[in-house]
Amino acid sequence: MLCHLIININNIIEITMTENKKNKIPVNDFAVNGQYVKDLSFENPNAPKALFENKEKPKIDISVDLKAQKLADKVFELTLNINSKATASEDTVLFIVELSYSGVFTINDELDEETRKRILLIDCANILFPFARNIIADTTRDGGYPPLLLEPVNFLAIYEKQSAEAAAEAESEKKAEGEKVKD
Repeated sequence: MLCHLIININNIIEITMTENKKNKIPVNDFAVNGQYVKDLSFENPNAPKALFENKEKPKIDISVDLKAQKLADKVFELTLNINSKATASEDTVLFIVELSYSGVFTINDELDEETRKRILLIDCANILFPFARNIIADTTRDGGYPPLLLEPVNFLAIYEKQSAEAAAEAESEKKAEGEKVKD
């Protein structure tokens, strides 16, 4: 496989890969143009009391969300939102951490829409996650607690589940519409 790396005037990296003619293996082209913290918030509402008096294991709620938007022809921004809330009891909040971590990616526009969507929501998300995980761990540690080490997220499984749910919903809407026409 032949790979060419080009950095243009706007510091947008373009990677061009050619198809392996011998094995006929197509290559999905994409490049990381940049990564950054878009928003970070840490609340420690009951410190210092909660740091020293809490003896029970906290309950930690975590949510992960992805937001994508098109910036230019082949350029997309993907934002990974991670929210976590740790409580010691129903009334005692230990900490709340909210992170929006983004990346800008160039994706080959010759790929079909579904492939570009998969690259953005699976491959690009997998690139961002370890960096976001590290920021969450450092932030909770710097807040006086043990580092919150997030388990890896299977973005492929989430994508496939959401795609299946969307297809099932579209099918049921199609059936319902067909029944309305019959009436």
